[in-house]
Amino acid sequence: METLLPLGAEIGRRLKERGEAVGVSESSAGGLISAAILAEPGASVWYRGGGVIYTRQAFRGLLGLGRADLGDRRSSTEPYAQLLAGVIRERLDAHWGLCETGASGPTGNAYGDAAGHTCVAVAGPGGFLVSRTLETRLSDRAANMRLFAREAMELLLGVLE
Repeated sequence: METLLPLGAEIGRRLKERGEAVGVSESSAGGLISAAILAEPGASVWYRGGGVIYTRQAFRGLLGLGRADLGDRRSSTEPYAQLLAGVIRERLDAHWGLCETGASGPTGNAYGDAAGHTCVAVAGPGGFLVSRTLETRLSDRAANMRLFAREAMELLLGVLE
């Protein structure tokens, strides 16, 4: 967590300077993204909320989405991460939506992605949308969770420059 806290502080600083806020949808990072952002005092100014969307129940219950909303998208892909980044942004009335979705390990997921695979996305004003994929090639679940959180947070920081 110590490596994520400075990223969370920097995200908070930049969002506060801009007068903007973020909503977070994370999966395999298990809440580490939100925890790192919330660790900074005053986070309620720039953090609108978030959820760990780890199961179908969370997908339905927290995001209000069903299978039909996915179209041909599947979890742990950039199109899926883009969708969830946009949905969390809209649901929480945030300027930015941040999503992480992947397979932390020690084995891969049901879709055939290896452990260490994650996709992250940021949705923003004016239809802004960016995503990327990280392959750590590690089977260490905790290490992957930290690396996934870092990847998502660094993507957001790059957007906020």
